[in-house]
Amino acid sequence: MAIRFRVLGQAGWDNALQVEIDSGHAVRRLLFDCGEGCLSALAPSDVQAIDHVFFSHFHMDHVAGFDGFFRMNFARDGGNNRIWGPPGTGKILHHRFRSYLWNLHENLGATWRVSDIGETTVKTWRYELPEAFETAHEEAATVREGRMILDEEDFTVEAMALDHLTVSMAYKVTEKTRWNIDSQRLAALGLKPGPWLKSLKDPVALPDEAVVEGRRAGDLRAELLVPTPGDSVAYLTDFRLDEGTAEKLVPWLAGCRHVVCESQYRAADLELAQKNYHMTSVQVASLARDAGVGDLVLFHVSGRYVREERAALLAEARDIFPAARFPEGWGE
Repeated sequence: MAIRFRVLGQAGWDNALQVEIDSGHAVRRLLFDCGEGCLSALAPSDVQAIDHVFFSHFHMDHVAGFDGFFRMNFARDGGNNRIWGPPGTGKILHHRFRSYLWNLHENLGATWRVSDIGETTVKTWRYELPEAFETAHEEAATVREGRMILDEEDFTVEAMALDHLTVSMAYKVTEKTRWNIDSQRLAALGLKPGPWLKSLKDPVALPDEAVVEGRRAGDLRAELLVPTPGDSVAYLTDFRLDEGTAEKLVPWLAGCRHVVCESQYRAADLELAQKNYHMTSVQVASLARDAGVGDLVLFHVSGRYVREERAALLAEARDIFPAARFPEGWGE
């Protein structure tokens, strides 16, 4: 499996993040925020293949491109019309759905589900295109396990509420641990490869007490399976970093391979950053260092800075966290 990601949009303007999780047998596509013009970098087929949209919050620069996404997908049938966001997302999206004229919709069957992410529960509403999205059908709320909001076969998504004078939701995508067969140990035990090895990786399908190839499945797992931790990427934008927030974020991001984080301001503009509930280059880099992340991608940089000033912003971050970088195509 592998996680691929791409920051959409230009420096000093609206941004978004596209993430692909490739399990080897399927590719799942996620979109985080949807600023103006961000989707222009993607082919229509890529936009139509997005499975989940996650909003951090609903300031214009994070949602101005949603009309383009919805235009290409409003009649998309199936179960992959899923939107997530902070409390209030269901109400806001209902207004967006209803803001168009619907009079040629009755034979279209698309269903959309929108979820509000609360501290302990996730509330979801269902909206039906054949009804012109008129009714918000409230579904049973689900209880969150820790910070988890989505648990798929190959990956999970967690969410954390941050402070931007409104809730700004941070997200972390993590591939599940992969279990590989130790081929040398397999040969040493005199066992031959076969379909049974796939079942061995699934303790539900093949309980520990079951007998396979003349041995207990649990014993074979202990001898043959080698764990490989999955990849991970986190998305954080528009928030103020204080001591309490850092105490939550550092353990949550600990060991995360890729962190895509706003760096709205240079270090000298700390007062402006605090006033507007944003981050500076030094704050972002210090957070990455303290959490021991692998890779830091700085995005959502203020349009007040020209190219040379953006280069200085990156240099400030690299003085603290050398693995900091801008998205591909932004120049360094």
